Amino acid sequence: MSFEKELQNATQELLSKIPFVVEEISIETNPETLDLWCSLSSSDSHYLIGKDGDVILSITHLLKKILEKRLRGTELADSNFILDINGYHKKNIESIHSRAHMLAERVKYFKNSIEAPPMTSFERRIVHSYLSGQKNIKTESTGTGRDRRVVILYDEKAV
Repeated sequence: MSFEKELQNATQELLSKIPFVVEEISIETNPETLDLWCSLSSSDSHYLIGKDGDVILSITHLLKKILEKRLRGTELADSNFILDINGYHKKNIESIHSRAHMLAERVKYFKNSIEAPPMTSFERRIVHSYLSGQKNIKTESTGTGRDRRVVILYDEKAV
């Protein structure tokens, strides 16, 4: 069975246990980064996303654990997995990129570090990845728990 089919089956199996209608499921894989993107469309998206994305993050975590178990021993077992419902994560990622870009430009201009507001691990990973190739910019995470945040540092040596 193909990986996409396995992911689709696992998603349908999990979502069949909750009383919400999912109209469509589409799967995309990025062969270079091994990122897995599962997009759902649903008229019940506000329930599936939850306040501040809490529910979608929980569903994503459950699906990731199911897939890790089913795909153990394959190269896709450690892939980044993103569950997107009605484009919620795509919009969120675009917003995070925009904020990270603005903060990085500010860091370059003032040549001083800036702490971003607290973020989830998903959001921090997006910021680190987005700013990884920026000239004179270095990122690191600091803090614990819900107060964990990205610090964007000015570094003349960074490429």
